[in-house]
Amino acid sequence: MSVASLPLGPLIVGFDGLRLDDETRDMLRHPSVGGVILFARNFQSPRQLTELTGEIAALRQPRLLITVDQEGGRVQRFRDGFTLLPPLAVLGQWYSSHRQRACDLAYRHGRVMAAELLAHGVDLSWAPVLDLDRGSCVIGDRAMASTPAAVIEIGGWYLAGMRDAGMRTCGKHFPGHGSVEADSHHEVVVDRRSDTALEEDLSTFAGLSDRLDGVMMAHVIYPAVDERPAGFSPAWVRECLRGRLGFDGVVVSDDLDMLGAAPAGTLPGRLQQALAAGCDAVLACRAESARSLLEDAPPLPAPAAGRLESLYGKAALTLDEQLQVPEFRAWRDSLKLLAQQWKK
Repeated sequence: MSVASLPLGPLIVGFDGLRLDDETRDMLRHPSVGGVILFARNFQSPRQLTELTGEIAALRQPRLLITVDQEGGRVQRFRDGFTLLPPLAVLGQWYSSHRQRACDLAYRHGRVMAAELLAHGVDLSWAPVLDLDRGSCVIGDRAMASTPAAVIEIGGWYLAGMRDAGMRTCGKHFPGHGSVEADSHHEVVVDRRSDTALEEDLSTFAGLSDRLDGVMMAHVIYPAVDERPAGFSPAWVRECLRGRLGFDGVVVSDDLDMLGAAPAGTLPGRLQQALAAGCDAVLACRAESARSLLEDAPPLPAPAAGRLESLYGKAALTLDEQLQVPEFRAWRDSLKLLAQQWKK
């Protein structure tokens, strides 16, 4: 069978299973699809993952973007056969007393995470989290630190580690999810601070915007700016992120199935509003939701040529080559130790 040749669409979809069945192949060949997001439900072993990503890559040309959330801590989809990574909060703890050590660990974290994923055919981890640690139950230890200065410095080293491995980067969740306690996966979340108070959260993204290839939007409403969740708001995407911050990378909406997206209406309505607000790509993580969006719907307009392709990863070295370097092996061991200590 010849490989389909068509532009990458704006939908990044999830699916079920460890291999592709005929129904999933058909979904991934839909013109509106541009990439996939993998979960623990798609992972059994490193070998199986490599076979799966190879199947996905062979479906069409240009190939689909392959992504995952591999932050570390409680958000690490692939575990067996991968380095167990500590949550990013470990970096902030070190920063408070040993600044240089924290920056070194941040580089190791980003480098090892990215190198292992690239070696198994995954282009991008949706990372790093740049939210401030200000009491959010869903962000919590996923955040690096509580102050913009610390997040900018630590985050810069983390981004350098990802890039040196050959992976692109995506900061989240713009303009900042860390200062509201509620979880946008399960609730409509409203941050009622003034626009002046929001500046501190914005400053972390502003400080790293020239080193980010992508930004993921928050499903949070900030009434001081707009009554719509940020990912559906032209005021946040076009005017603030694109205009004021001058960000010219890829903008991605968070998962449309999250309850925090409900104010944008039905699933098709959420998709259209995200694209109209200026998002280049939109996540539909549940297979059922992805299929319902694609069923009998006309193809969605593709992002500007090369937008999603700009997030492809390209390993600087193979994992076997890196494992020949004692320093890289030491990096992995130190991260494993930190993860074990955190659990205790």
